[in-house]
Amino acid sequence: MYKILYNEKIAPTIFKMVIEAPLVAAKAKAGQFTMIRIDEVGERIPLTIADIDGKNIAIVYQVAGVTTYRLTEKKTGEFLSDVVGPLGHSTDIRKIGTVCCVGGGVGIAELYPVAKAYKSSGNNLIVIIGARNKELLIFKKELENLGAQLFIVTDDDSLGEKGFVSDVLKRLMDSGDKIDLVYAVGPGIMMEVVSNLTKPYGVKTLVSLNTVLVDGTGMCGSCRVQVGDETKFACVDGPEFDGHLVNFKELKARQNLFKEQEKHACKIRGI
Repeated sequence: MYKILYNEKIAPTIFKMVIEAPLVAAKAKAGQFTMIRIDEVGERIPLTIADIDGKNIAIVYQVAGVTTYRLTEKKTGEFLSDVVGPLGHSTDIRKIGTVCCVGGGVGIAELYPVAKAYKSSGNNLIVIIGARNKELLIFKKELENLGAQLFIVTDDDSLGEKGFVSDVLKRLMDSGDKIDLVYAVGPGIMMEVVSNLTKPYGVKTLVSLNTVLVDGTGMCGSCRVQVGDETKFACVDGPEFDGHLVNFKELKARQNLFKEQEKHACKIRGI
């Protein structure tokens, strides 16, 4: 059993939970994820590790179905049945030069530990984060505290500048400042646009495909994705891949695999 130390809403439909999980915390690194199960009859869901603090880990989840809705009902001091991890390959963190971390929506939560790790390794760090509006923008204060060059964009101009993360990234690359690596995580369309943008500039780009994770073991095949000429499984081969090689058309189709089932399950539960 894994004790819940904190479970609070940080934005509309987005929650942060801190869990006492000493064995996971001892091994976890930036970019990895866990499999969570609320109780013995619940489904297993993958959630990226958003932070590590001593023997505790933080996860951030967005309400999208029955299980994530049930997670919102868990109180401080209660327990989760299972927290398995860390799973997936960690981010290859080393001193590269200038790293630009780009995050959108709930993906900003995963971006934070990766950005922090790149900064701690001596890289010049640029961070670009975006959301539909300021209410949905998360981890602003945490990213500000990294001491990186931080750009904020919102679709409706309610915070930062109006536009998309790709607008800022293009402006930076057009300015002539050298960027050695772009790391992007967020909605599939955002990662696709960023990857298409950086390719003609010859800037190496990594994307995290955590949105298609399902069982975390590679057995179900739901996270299968084409990367160049190879078929990969995001949970065991990733979740990070070369954005210039990912088949985003296939990825977006896989992101919608279980939407109807989720709607049906929520309807049955009256959610």
